[in-house]
Amino acid sequence: MSIPQVTEWLIKSAYICFIMIIKAVFRGFWVIFSVIMLMLQGCNDVKKSVPSVAFADAFEDNTLKKARDGFFDALRDSGLDEKNNTLEVMYRNAQGNIPTLTQIMNYFIAAKPDLIATCPTISTITAVQLNKDIPVFMMVSGTPELMKLIDKEGQEPSNLSGVGEQLDYIDSSFLLIPKIIKPVGAKPIVGMVFNQAEPQSVEAMNRIKTLAASNIMELYALPLNNSAEAQLVTSSLLSKKIDVFFANPDNAVFASFETIVKSCNEAKVPILTSEAGLVERGALAAYGADIYQWGYQAGIKAAHYLKNKNKGIGKWELVKYRKHIYNSKVAEKYGISLPAHFEPLP
Repeated sequence: MSIPQVTEWLIKSAYICFIMIIKAVFRGFWVIFSVIMLMLQGCNDVKKSVPSVAFADAFEDNTLKKARDGFFDALRDSGLDEKNNTLEVMYRNAQGNIPTLTQIMNYFIAAKPDLIATCPTISTITAVQLNKDIPVFMMVSGTPELMKLIDKEGQEPSNLSGVGEQLDYIDSSFLLIPKIIKPVGAKPIVGMVFNQAEPQSVEAMNRIKTLAASNIMELYALPLNNSAEAQLVTSSLLSKKIDVFFANPDNAVFASFETIVKSCNEAKVPILTSEAGLVERGALAAYGADIYQWGYQAGIKAAHYLKNKNKGIGKWELVKYRKHIYNSKVAEKYGISLPAHFEPLP
């Protein structure tokens, strides 16, 4: 074989070896790539198997936080915990801004969680109005009827569950006033605020107005549509020389309660309420739902659904746990004795 032929043979051999090496490299790359994709797919499958919960708070509030804590404690006690990778959680707080709350709900709906948890009433109403498919588990909310969520056929939203409250218990709460408060005049003068934009609040105000008239109490009620108005509106009520302020179940009251307490304390006017969670924040006494237990009860229902989706979301329930409770420091400040069946704050 001549030198040119040897050279040509070497070049061809080198080219063939180069092609074989390139093919081997690419074959190895595709094997590795396929393995990685399978691993990622496996991770996605695991991720999809983990239940997901989206939780929407309408505003930042210490009372409402108790409901949220109760909700997630119930999930944790049922074996669903984000820390153990057995639950995915999306949490958003609208900070009292309704357009922001709407954006949050639209984000949740696009994310398609297994359920949306809502607290309080305004979050529940927004979730149900914007979404007909993803289950909504409510807490610190009224009944569907109180929230005006009944359709023309008289049907409740099919995707609504969780725990709600009716207004019957407000009767007992409001009628504590003549038993506890000694009026300056012939009859107790009561002040309260209500949110005109919240159906449950308007309904409560109308109910209380009837109770006051039939039980010889004078009532002054003023609208409070946001926390920024709280000081001015409360001052207007206090100028009526009220004997007691009644804090009804209202998102505006929750959001501005510290302002209300400060104004009432300066005027030496005690606060009674139907919300047990407000006693810790400065009210004298209450007969009402235990907010933590309210959230816990909703969490138990949510956990049952996440573990048994084939059985459906189940009908919403009424609050089970109510209690008579009082703030001993506030009672001492006003020199008021509470009936024996009232429990002091722990």
